Amino acid sequence: MARVTVEDCIEKVPNRFELVLLAGHRARSIAQGSALTIDRDNDKNPVVALREIADATLDKGDLSEDLIHSMQKYVEVDEPEAETAPMLASPTSTAKFEGADDDDVVFDRMSEEDLLRGLEGLPPAESPGSSRSGL
Repeated sequence: MARVTVEDCIEKVPNRFELVLLAGHRARSIAQGSALTIDRDNDKNPVVALREIADATLDKGDLSEDLIHSMQKYVEVDEPEAETAPMLASPTSTAKFEGADDDDVVFDRMSEEDLLRGLEGLPPAESPGSSRSGL
């Protein structure tokens, strides 16, 4: 009986590996009490699952989606991104801009030469493999 059922299922699900996954998942869900879509006829759960797939009483897409959800350990929820908060002004910067409107935006600019001069004053970074103890 099962051989004929598998041959019928290959027409519905051409990939045998996918067929095994889907039928196994469906057989486990039947064992957990899921409602049958066909008569059992004294068949065991794997054979019933294969017969359901062969008779196309189950949607292949829904069955594979259910399989994917059952294997997920972490489900990512799409949440709207939080709006960015406006930057808080420091007390020294508020004194400079008391007469400025809230719509005025001032950016600090640094030239490449100023950046390089600032980096030259920093102590050299240690490589990850070196140690200071000298051992």
